[in-house]
Amino acid sequence: MNPDLAALHPYPFEKLSRLKSGIEPPADRDPIALSIGEPKHSAPAFVTDYLASNLEGLSHYPTTLGLTELRETIAHWLQQRFRLNRAPSAATEVIPVNGTREALFSFTQAVISRKQASPRVLMPSPFYQIYEGASFLAGADCQYLPCREENRFLPDYDAVSESQWQQCQLLFLCSPGNPTGAVTPLSTLTKLIELADRYDFVIASDECYSEIYPDEQQPPVGLLQACAQLGRDDFHRCVVFHSLSKRSNLPGLRSGFVAGDASLLAPYLLYRTYHGCAMPLQHQRASILAWRDEEHVLANRRLYRQKFNEVSTILASTCDIELPDAGFYLWFKTPAGYDDERFARELFARQNITVLPGSYLARDINGVNAGANRVRMALVASLEECREAAERIKSFLLSID
Repeated sequence: MNPDLAALHPYPFEKLSRLKSGIEPPADRDPIALSIGEPKHSAPAFVTDYLASNLEGLSHYPTTLGLTELRETIAHWLQQRFRLNRAPSAATEVIPVNGTREALFSFTQAVISRKQASPRVLMPSPFYQIYEGASFLAGADCQYLPCREENRFLPDYDAVSESQWQQCQLLFLCSPGNPTGAVTPLSTLTKLIELADRYDFVIASDECYSEIYPDEQQPPVGLLQACAQLGRDDFHRCVVFHSLSKRSNLPGLRSGFVAGDASLLAPYLLYRTYHGCAMPLQHQRASILAWRDEEHVLANRRLYRQKFNEVSTILASTCDIELPDAGFYLWFKTPAGYDDERFARELFARQNITVLPGSYLARDINGVNAGANRVRMALVASLEECREAAERIKSFLLSID
């Protein structure tokens, strides 16, 4: 077996299952899961109706590069959404993928060069664990950049030494962040692009939460937008990852894309032809419909906005609530005397609510875990369930005050 498999950590939900093992929550309270970032809002009816009536694609092999119409639709969406100077080339700068998870993993395998001794991948901590697993299995070392409250939950890139930048082959960004919801500002993105040029590394920006934000006048900026601001219209060294899972409540469609530097995407496409991961034709055509429509996305944001407003109002009298810049997570600070595991375990035992300990999403750096004493709460359930969860959490907090 590949010896790098031994480096992989258990997935956070495996740890959570062990934490809850043997606990019998109160039977008179229905379970509410705030632990998994799986959207529960209704999928757009025009997408589900199309899929139900158009299954002829099952009789054909899809191509790895996907339908030209889908790539053109994505390129147009990117130009409009991120105010690009030009639409990315549908032929060379956009590749449809089966959700960002598989793309983040496979892109890392294609990018990392084992010819360099001890190749390094930099990533935020806490993080989406795929960044780490993909890096280990590509033969790279991971360097974790803590996202602390005092730095607005963003990595302190000034703390990275010159020698560490020199070893870096790939930098992962997650903006809006999972689990913190922090948005990387345009000034930081342009700074990172300059560092990538100086030290010869690739920037991979995971932007799958970019369409969930509170202020319609201030959508989160993206990496390609920073390229456009710099006049860097070839997107050199830069790639972005987007998905319909969160934007359109279609996690089961497994539809997303990678876009950016054509010189990176060409060899990545070659890798994908061997990877065996072409998107089914009916999923591609349904994706075209989803990327072309913004009304359902606006409605989606309104519903998340309502849930954040109501949950924060209910909890305001018992704790300090820090609303995220974007995304659908509350990065909740646990009360004094309760670490994140104890809080998650007792909340489940007494209120039948499941949240994810923040330390499961991070790694110790010099003995400090940037996710410690926080829990991730995904406000993905219905409005009624989110209200009920907030009331129960309030009751729990009052009982331990």
